[in-house]
Amino acid sequence: MTENLRFTIEDHVATILIDRAAKLNAMTPAMADALVAAVAECNRSDAVRVVVVTGAGEKAFSAGSDITTLDGYATPWDFRNRADYCDALRACRKPVIAAINGYALGGGLETAMACDIRIASTNARFAAPEIKLGWIGGGGMAAGLAYSIGTSNAAMMLLTGDMIDAEQARDWGLVSEVVAPDALFDRAQAIARTIATRAPIAAETAKLNLRAAFKMPWDKAIEYERDLQTICFATEDANEGRAAFADKRPPVFKRR
Repeated sequence: MTENLRFTIEDHVATILIDRAAKLNAMTPAMADALVAAVAECNRSDAVRVVVVTGAGEKAFSAGSDITTLDGYATPWDFRNRADYCDALRACRKPVIAAINGYALGGGLETAMACDIRIASTNARFAAPEIKLGWIGGGGMAAGLAYSIGTSNAAMMLLTGDMIDAEQARDWGLVSEVVAPDALFDRAQAIARTIATRAPIAAETAKLNLRAAFKMPWDKAIEYERDLQTICFATEDANEGRAAFADKRPPVFKRR
């Protein structure tokens, strides 16, 4: 990790804290590399069942890539092939929750959309402002917005670059809940702890299944879901779940 990106694990919940509040948690290349490494550790570790991503302070979740670092790439091709933190989050096999505290702009919005569940504070603000600077997002902006809020609302954000507030984001389906700033992290952690008590393989498979559902024809998506269900049904955790149900006790899942 770097001094601007903190990574901790407690009770099967990993927390990735973007810690550069003085710069609205804008991402440097070193921070991007650290986030990629943190996600790789989450994928590797059986100690991690859920991931929470948030920003330090109340002003910003993340303002995206630090614009002052973009001229550091020797060529546009080097920029194209940089380590992308949004790609890393999308590649995370564990469920990921974004706790969005303040500005989620550009790559910060893409970071939030790369997560599976998004919870926002009342002071959260969202924008795809790249068009104001002469370019467009490149970390999944258009695809993420179109999936989340529909093409017309996505076009409104992409073509104006203007901000929407937390209530609008919730109404459009960009976030699931809006809570007070001082309740945000606790709410995200509560959801994470709930998911961490569920069967880990089933949770990872449910995430995989949900993403596949967007890419497949209806009949193929159902067929694929049934195959994934069969795989889960063959795990030790599924046996434990049925045994716990019969014994009227909480299950003890071991990701096996």
